[in-house]
Amino acid sequence: MFKKILKIVAITIVVLLLAAIAIPYFFKDKIVAKVKTELNKRLTAKVDFKDVDISLFRHFPRLAVGLEELQVIGTGDFAGDTLLAVKQIDVALNLMSVIKGDKMDIYNIALIQPRIHAIVNKNGAANWNITKPDTTAANPADTSKSKFALSLQQYKIEDAFISYDDRQGNMALLVEGLTHKGKGDFTQDQFTLETSTVADGITFRYGLIPYLSGVKTKLDAAIQIDNNSKTYTLKESKVSLNNLELALQGFFKLVNDSTYGMDMSFKAPSTNFKDLLSLVPAVYKTDFDKIKTSGTAAFSGFVKGSYAPKQMPSFGLDLNVKDGFFQYPDLPKPVKNIQIAMKISNPDGVPDHTIIDMPTGHLEMDNTPLDLRMLVKTPVSDLYVDAAAKGKLDLSKITQFVKLAAGTNLTGLLDADITAKGNMSAIEKQQYDRFYAAGTLQLSNMFYKSKDYPDGVKVNNLSLQFNPKNVTVKDLNGQYLGTNFEANGEVNNLLAYTFKNAPLDGKFNFKADEINLDKWMGTTSSSATTTTAKKDTAAAAPFAVPANLNIGLQANVNKVHYDKADLNNVSGNLLVKDETVTMQQLKANALQGTMEINGSYSTKNSKTNPDINLAYNVQNLDVQQTFNAFNTVQKLMPIGKFLSGKITSQLTMHGKLGKDMSPDLSTLTGDGNLLLIEGFLKQFAPVDQLANTLNVSQLKDISLRDIKNYFSFENGRVKVNPFKVTVSGIRMDIAGSHGFDQSLDYTLQLALPRSLMGSAGNNLINGLASQAQSKGIPVNLGDSVHLQVLMAGNILKPSLKTDLRESANSLKAQATELVKNKIDTVKNTVKDSVNQIKNNAVNSLKNELKNQLSGKKDSAQTGGGKPLENLGKQAGESAKNTLNSLFGKKKSNNADTTKH
Repeated sequence: MFKKILKIVAITIVVLLLAAIAIPYFFKDKIVAKVKTELNKRLTAKVDFKDVDISLFRHFPRLAVGLEELQVIGTGDFAGDTLLAVKQIDVALNLMSVIKGDKMDIYNIALIQPRIHAIVNKNGAANWNITKPDTTAANPADTSKSKFALSLQQYKIEDAFISYDDRQGNMALLVEGLTHKGKGDFTQDQFTLETSTVADGITFRYGLIPYLSGVKTKLDAAIQIDNNSKTYTLKESKVSLNNLELALQGFFKLVNDSTYGMDMSFKAPSTNFKDLLSLVPAVYKTDFDKIKTSGTAAFSGFVKGSYAPKQMPSFGLDLNVKDGFFQYPDLPKPVKNIQIAMKISNPDGVPDHTIIDMPTGHLEMDNTPLDLRMLVKTPVSDLYVDAAAKGKLDLSKITQFVKLAAGTNLTGLLDADITAKGNMSAIEKQQYDRFYAAGTLQLSNMFYKSKDYPDGVKVNNLSLQFNPKNVTVKDLNGQYLGTNFEANGEVNNLLAYTFKNAPLDGKFNFKADEINLDKWMGTTSSSATTTTAKKDTAAAAPFAVPANLNIGLQANVNKVHYDKADLNNVSGNLLVKDETVTMQQLKANALQGTMEINGSYSTKNSKTNPDINLAYNVQNLDVQQTFNAFNTVQKLMPIGKFLSGKITSQLTMHGKLGKDMSPDLSTLTGDGNLLLIEGFLKQFAPVDQLANTLNVSQLKDISLRDIKNYFSFENGRVKVNPFKVTVSGIRMDIAGSHGFDQSLDYTLQLALPRSLMGSAGNNLINGLASQAQSKGIPVNLGDSVHLQVLMAGNILKPSLKTDLRESANSLKAQATELVKNKIDTVKNTVKDSVNQIKNNAVNSLKNELKNQLSGKKDSAQTGGGKPLENLGKQAGESAKNTLNSLFGKKKSNNADTTKH
């Protein structure tokens, strides 16, 4: 009996286990369908995920559903931008709610490695507004139709990356390594949510001023949630920013989908200067716990009001440091007498009412003072600035005060004395007498070397002169990656760039002796490790053109090396504007010829697939060197591998680059022409095979001259317009296309002298002629024959349709063409005859009218004085004679022509 009970229990357990394994699969399709239906129903963005993982064990007794590799990609203004990418979303559901199919009760959610890219564009549109309009608002009863019910008890966000880019408000927030947990009864309208948040680094920028940079953050907060009023209240929560602790309190309220109300304040309870000093990245990163400090600090702020697409809350920030001092115990000298007083205020949320006032900024390094003061008002309507900076600094002594990253080397002398006061409108209106700016900045003998710049950057001299109109770059010269360079020019809107993030406007003249673009673009390096790292970086993201530049550059470079090409005496203009580099009349000597390039490279539409537009005009380039130097030429003109000589070409091309900065061939479109001035074609498989088939040795190792053709390309194929080639008395008309994959599709029309063909070739032609004649196609072979050759396959293994059957068809096509030509001749002859008859009729009528008016009679007239009738008979005879002559018929006076 006991054994039977054990057996029944064992069977029951096995059945339950099998059911636990099988049930998820039974309902997987149902769950996937509902998830996709709900997402498509509610969102305007493109949503996709790789798979759904379903298990009864992970959250037993609840059903665990894992959404793998979810992506939410924007549409419209944000097309192509990824709003959200999540490695996994893990959800715990009520199993019975799934089985019943009415509603799915959700108990907890976990987001693993989410990557969030939130963007507000310059027009104020946000990329996270992807929910479709609520059509149930007019009928509240419809809300019961939702297939999901929230019984949430806890949630978790693990290892998140959040990027917030407000391009309208000119601010940015970056959160790295974020882990956040929340626990509470979400089924209640009012409850307390216990949260824990840790972030490896938070960076915040407003304008060009970085207020936080890579700050480690920790927040433990109890949030009182009122779902009825959509209000979230914090009671004395504590925030840690590196070593600085802040007391945070206030509330956050959802007014509607685009408006948020808030009243938040923070204050640092500690007055220890060391805690505030921890916000300086260079100081905090190395041995911060060992540093000696003294002095006091005060730090507080608030945010109050509404945030909406066209509204900001009021805010304020107060920072004060008195008698600050710090010194590393193993470094010889301190940074001392640090005095800072700064206040940022905005009383009503209007951006133009923001005031930044720093009357005091002072520190001393090795008894050398550095002083800074600044007042900024009306930053939107008419920027007003009153600022000054003065000090001298021996950069080589910085390592005596501050620890730099391992491998960093810094030397040089910096001397600055700058003053500026006035409104930007005075500069914009060229009223320079109303704006005061003066001073100099001199940097000499600077050398900087670090992990990111292992070869080092050297500036022998940088001399800036400040005046009301602009900042004049009197002299800049130095060395970088083996390039000796010098430049001069002007920057026209430094203040607007610094405070309003306006595009930096300037013009420069640039000269260099030699530039190795392989090094500048990171494709080669002195060490294999660096090479690999830089290649990986380049592959991950192409060079992104900065968005806030408007720089014109007139360049002259003695030599530029790129991949396998050397360009000498390079000159031209470069314009960096609107995330695009534009080349204008860029000229150079290269590949034994000359070239002129116009075009652009842009990362405005895509940072991963830049747009390119290119137009070039090259003269007398060496074919082999050109073919070996450029991958694109190898795809467009694969015959170049077997061709030697000189070419001249013009080309226009549009398309995109891939992540490795190479052209994405599937996107390339364009057209151009190519003139082979003089060349020699050797060991080209398609021509060699044609020579063997026709037994014509002259088609091997062809000498060519003055051959010009026109081509266009798109969808991976190059279309070549018809062009003529004459080789050793052989005339060839060539047209067709080839693919970037080297596939061939060409037609060759040959006028081939029989004297050039060997016996095998003549026997072939005679046989083809006999076959054609046996099919009723008259073929008269003369001293030359006309052949059509269809060329397919690929450039290394071509296939020619020159076998007996195909050639016979070609001859048949020729005969058909001859018949067509004969018909065309008939048409033209008949047309000419009709014209002749018409002319005869007109002349006869003229003569008849003339005779009638003058009273004369035509002595030769027959037919009873009926000139029109006689003309009709003449026309009929003329037409009959014309047709008879065309078709070779002879007149027969009495024969019945219907019997022929």
